[in-house]
Amino acid sequence: MSHFLKSLAASAAVCLSASLPAHALDKVSFGTNWLAEPEHGGYYQAVADGTYKKHGLDVTIVQGGPNAANSALLISGKIEFYMGGEMGSLNAVKQDIPLVDVAAMFQKDPQVLMAHPDEGIETFDDLAKASAIFMGKDGYLTYFEWMKVNFKGFQDEQYKPYNFNPGPFIADKKSVQQGYLTSEPYAVEKETGWKPKVFLLADNGFSPYSTTVSVKADLIASNPDLIQRFVDASIEGWYNYLYGDNKAANDLIKKDNPEMTDEQIAFSIAQMKEHGILESDEALTKGIGCMTDEKYKKFFDEMVKIKLFDAGMDYKKAFTTQFVCKGVGMSLKK
Repeated sequence: MSHFLKSLAASAAVCLSASLPAHALDKVSFGTNWLAEPEHGGYYQAVADGTYKKHGLDVTIVQGGPNAANSALLISGKIEFYMGGEMGSLNAVKQDIPLVDVAAMFQKDPQVLMAHPDEGIETFDDLAKASAIFMGKDGYLTYFEWMKVNFKGFQDEQYKPYNFNPGPFIADKKSVQQGYLTSEPYAVEKETGWKPKVFLLADNGFSPYSTTVSVKADLIASNPDLIQRFVDASIEGWYNYLYGDNKAANDLIKKDNPEMTDEQIAFSIAQMKEHGILESDEALTKGIGCMTDEKYKKFFDEMVKIKLFDAGMDYKKAFTTQFVCKGVGMSLKK
C-alpha cells in the first residue's frame, strides 16, 4: 500500500472512531442507611474522584435518613446496592427474602455505650452499675440481650428509651447511653465540655460486620461483574478517603447533609482509623471489605444464643465472600 493510501486509511479510521459513541457507563444506585456522613466517605470519594467511572459505573448515592426506606427500594429492585447493617441479611434469610451481603466495609460495628467520667465506670463490666441505660429498641433487642447473657448484673429495669436526645444522659451522672463511636461522643463533649467514657461493643465481644454492601441474590447470578466492579471501586474509594485527598468527597457529604461540619468529619475519620473500624482482623492483610465465614458464623452463633435466630437457619445464605478479600486497593494506602 502506498504512503498516500496508508495515510488515507489512517485518517478514515480516526474519523470513524471519533464518530462512534464512547462506551456507556453502567448506571446503578446505592442506598445508604442514614444521612450523608463521613461513615459513608468511601462511596462519596469514589464518586468525587472518578473511581466509579474508572470502573465503568455511573453511581447515584441515594441518601438514607429517618424517613427513608432504602432497604425496601433494594427489595423492590429500584436500587441495585444497599448499605446494610449488623443483621440485615440474616433477618432477610429469616424472612425468606433473598438479600446477600457481598462486602463488609466495617470490620467492627461502631456501636458504643457512653458513661460519665469519674463515676466509677472504668470497664465494660462496670456498665452494669448504671442507674439507667438509654438505648433504642433495636439495641435493647440485640446487644442488650447479648450483654445480659455474657456479663453479670445487667437488668431489663435499666432500659430507658433513647430518643436521639442526650439531655437525659447528661443530666443523670449515673446513667449510660448508646451512641456511634464517630458521632455521639463528639456531640456530648461539644455540648458539655467533658469527655464521656466510651466503650466499643466490638472490642468487648459483640462481633457483627457493619456497613455492608447488600444486593438481591439474583444479581449475583445474573451480573457478578457489575457487583465486582462496584465492590472494587468502593474499596478503592475507602482507601482514598482515609489516606488521600478527601476534600471533594467531604464537599459532597456536606452538600447532601448541610448540618455536617468539618470538625465532625475530622473527628469521625480519626475515630475510624484509631479503632480499626475498617482496618482490623482480616482486612489488615486482605483489604477493606473482607468477610470470612468464621466471623459471620461467630456472630450468628451469638444471636442464636440469645434466641434471635434458630440454630438450624442457613446463615450462609446471608453473605458471599466471592467478591472480597483480594487485597484490592491496599497499594493506595499511604
